[in-house]
Amino acid sequence: MKIFQTLMILLLLMSFVVGDVNAFEHDQLHQIIESDPVLQGSFISISVRSAQTGEVLFEHNANTRLRPASNMKLLTAATALSVLGEEHRFTTELYSDGVLNWKVLNGDLIIKGSGDPTLMVEDLRNLVQVLKTQGVKVIRGDVIADDTHFDDVRYPIDVPWSDEETYYGAQISALTVSPDQDYHTGTIRIMMKPGKQTGDKALISIVPQTNYVTIVNEVRTTSRDNKGAISVSRKHGENVIYLKGSIPMNGTTKTEYVAVWEPTEHVLEVIKQVLTNHGIILLGSTKVGKTPERAKQVAVHQSMPLSEILVPFMKYSNNGHAEMIVKEMGYKVTGEGSFESGLSVLKNELQRFDLEGENLIIRDGSGISHVNSITANDISKLLFKVQEEPWFSSFYHSLPLVDGDTRIERGTLYSRMKQTAATKRVRAKTGTLTSVSSLAGYIERNDENDLIFSILLNNVLDVKQAKKLEDRIVLSLTNK
Repeated sequence: MKIFQTLMILLLLMSFVVGDVNAFEHDQLHQIIESDPVLQGSFISISVRSAQTGEVLFEHNANTRLRPASNMKLLTAATALSVLGEEHRFTTELYSDGVLNWKVLNGDLIIKGSGDPTLMVEDLRNLVQVLKTQGVKVIRGDVIADDTHFDDVRYPIDVPWSDEETYYGAQISALTVSPDQDYHTGTIRIMMKPGKQTGDKALISIVPQTNYVTIVNEVRTTSRDNKGAISVSRKHGENVIYLKGSIPMNGTTKTEYVAVWEPTEHVLEVIKQVLTNHGIILLGSTKVGKTPERAKQVAVHQSMPLSEILVPFMKYSNNGHAEMIVKEMGYKVTGEGSFESGLSVLKNELQRFDLEGENLIIRDGSGISHVNSITANDISKLLFKVQEEPWFSSFYHSLPLVDGDTRIERGTLYSRMKQTAATKRVRAKTGTLTSVSSLAGYIERNDENDLIFSILLNNVLDVKQAKKLEDRIVLSLTNK
């Protein structure tokens, strides 16, 4: 009898432990789902797993494919780390096919890119400085930009024209430059300040400073009590940028990023300006071409390793980075830097994490397509499986952190769940498209029963309210 009683007590204790592992409120989650008005006429999918065992603890429509928006980047980052490796670097090289005599380079100067999403003007300056150190004063030839590491398809298949001018819709090239350390590659940064008095045009400056774009400034300075509003647009197929609206006298500097048309040619204009600033005279012209076999390397710049590139890529949800990384995966595995080859590699690599590529609809690496479709259970499974990888720390720390100490730590979770139970205990990737919101990541709980979650919302009328719903769900999973 005593043995039987002991066994019953042990079974009761075991059931308590199992219950504790699943100790979040199923009823509360169901109540949130059933009561939130944002879900009227829309669709939500939720998957919650134990971070320790991978067991699905809660699911709601979790095997229904939905548009993931930028949660697609979780798949891209994981497969990139697996295919390319944490230490993968992108190179940008200077070549010459001429001979240097009496400080004159008798031949062409070639700049060759390999898809560095973090290349900056300063890096181009450093390359040209090597040329100057070698004694070059005059280039009796052309400057050629070689972007053949990737193909010449500039956009993933489903990017709409309305996104072409935006920083998140920038064209993809193996040779492109970023205006600052937010690394919105393929864009320029436009700063607008109020004029000296009412009625004056706004003061405009751009980075990088070149003649590649034409700014049509129709922004006027208004009185201090005017709120002001500015619209920015770029003409399709051109680099004419229109600024319209008003800015108050006491207004702060307004900053906008605008994607350029043909980023490779933009780099040519930047390098031409850098040569001039270094006192090197170019007698020829600039053009896009291929590096001759006889050319010799003059200088080389290496990017930061992929493990570090993931930080601005994931925390700022950079679409351009995603698509360049996709093409780079294609180049490494097949020798072809294209969307087709890269996405094929991505789908094949997903099998490493027990995801079947043929069961998913993947049209790009960034999630900008409204055709991409994936299930919440697939996303949470991926997040569980990657914990076993040697590069998991790089993946994990690339995710935005609730209430992180710096702007880049917080990333796209900058203003969400601040000073709540989620503070510094939730790392998650956000996603946003018109009518789509998503959030997926990791929750560190006080009871050490950490969780993995994926939330997909589609066909919502108010994305801001959808994100508030996501936050409510995450907070209900985060014990205080």
